[in-house]
Amino acid sequence: MTGTSTAVSRLRAAADGANRWVVLVVLCFSLLLVALDATVLHVAVPAVTEDLRPSAVGLLWIVDAYPLVCASLLILFGTLGDRIGRRRVLLIGYALFGAASALAATADSQGMLIAARALLGVGGAMIMPATLSILRQVFPDRRERALAIGVWTAVAAVGAATGPVIGGFLVEHYWWGSVFLINIPLMALILPLGRWLLPESRGGDDGPWDVLGALMAAAGVLGVVLGVKRIGGGEGLVNTATLVPLLVGAALLALFVRRQKRRTHPLIDITMFARPAFTTSVGCIVLAMLALVGLELIAVQYLQLVLGLSPLETGLRLLPLTFAAMAAGATGSYTLRRVGPRRMVGWGFVLTAASVLLLTLMGEHDRPALLTAAFVLLGFGLQSTLFGAYESMLSEVPAERAGGAAAIGETSYQLGAGMGIALLGSVMNAAYAPGLSRLHEEGVPASAGSAASHSLGEAYQVAGRLGGPMGDLLRDTARHAFVQGLHITLLVSAGLLLLGALAALRLPRVMDCSTAKASWESQAAVPEQATAPRGPRREQRRRQAPAGQGRGLPLPARREPAEATGSGRAAR
Repeated sequence: MTGTSTAVSRLRAAADGANRWVVLVVLCFSLLLVALDATVLHVAVPAVTEDLRPSAVGLLWIVDAYPLVCASLLILFGTLGDRIGRRRVLLIGYALFGAASALAATADSQGMLIAARALLGVGGAMIMPATLSILRQVFPDRRERALAIGVWTAVAAVGAATGPVIGGFLVEHYWWGSVFLINIPLMALILPLGRWLLPESRGGDDGPWDVLGALMAAAGVLGVVLGVKRIGGGEGLVNTATLVPLLVGAALLALFVRRQKRRTHPLIDITMFARPAFTTSVGCIVLAMLALVGLELIAVQYLQLVLGLSPLETGLRLLPLTFAAMAAGATGSYTLRRVGPRRMVGWGFVLTAASVLLLTLMGEHDRPALLTAAFVLLGFGLQSTLFGAYESMLSEVPAERAGGAAAIGETSYQLGAGMGIALLGSVMNAAYAPGLSRLHEEGVPASAGSAASHSLGEAYQVAGRLGGPMGDLLRDTARHAFVQGLHITLLVSAGLLLLGALAALRLPRVMDCSTAKASWESQAAVPEQATAPRGPRREQRRRQAPAGQGRGLPLPARREPAEATGSGRAAR
């Protein structure tokens, strides 16, 4: 009881005073590292391919192991943080992330690098839901929380888009493993800062943690994503290696949902999905990330392999996307209040789709102005979409369920990222390979044409070995086929984004800061009635009581004005 009281006191101190903004700084720094690591490897893919010589599926695993392992474990660690303490899980995640970074930097084989990336995914799964749930806890007022989420999402965009720039510089001046070394000193700094500054918090459930349910959710998500990855690797849907993980994963997730409905203390409150705004927000996050990460990986290959830019130049070309995303995050709170979640998310999707269609004008020659304009629209549109979706999702749940809700949101984020690489990568491969099918008619050996059809990078390697006019023919044909495949992939992506715009019509029209949510009222009705004043003396005693004293008040009495003006609970 003493430890719990101390933790609650620390949380209240952080939430009530200016310390909550210091907490936001620490949480944003944590997210910056995780987001940075998700994309820092992208520009190093050609260097990794040249050094380790991974297979086509192995290369996909090197890129995808981090987001997919992270996605499968987010529910496990998000709900565990609700039980044992979110700060505790966060600090362990910091330490694991630093250790895995050292292992990845020294990897000398495909298998070792994949294992290190998977371990990074475990650390990321411990960090990401904890940062979002702590943010939900220390910012109970919805207006302040919207501003905090704007800063939070802007930092995520900075990390994701700065990753290629930092990675490009390191790859160009050192070796590809150096892209992981930057995590080690940063984690050594954030670990003591987090232990000192972050408040501890737990969910409101005192029931036992459902270990079996957490493992079922992890295995289910991993199975589904593994099946999607195999499809992205070129294997058919009816292939046993693809179909079995998909079916097993879907079955485990169905059993997980059924189990949660029956438990007194569920890991995830399934009734959250009965709220249209919550379900729609989750779907919008998946679609937005599916488009962003898949397009970013393809764009990096286009800039390096088609236009011939260096890794550093590639990273610099992506900077407009970063600045646009920062602007969208910084102004997101104001925009959300002015236009509401429905318009913000919907028009964000439309703007992103327009930018993707603009990118179809790219060819085999460099057009810097076109790329810059498209990346600005892409960054602003997608960041607006993610901001509105995250804010709407978090505002639909009470603070004590923040860990589970954050885990669902981050699972959607990572699942969308992994599926984007698999789905758009699969479309790209399907559109690219037929362009090389007639090379044997021009005298190119069938084995060389088959090897070149795997990827543009491999086509360049084969062309280099052939040399002469035949090598030049293979190189030019592969480049042309890649650009044609890119155009088809962009059209598919634009279609998905427009579907997201239609889905956003289910979101609320306005940002409601005063109307009570049903879930909040059902949990808050009894304590509030028990503490409601029945006369002058009762009111006087209530005001004189120390903060937090009474019948299970979740927050000090002096925060009632803030709640009345926008925390999501009704003013009484």
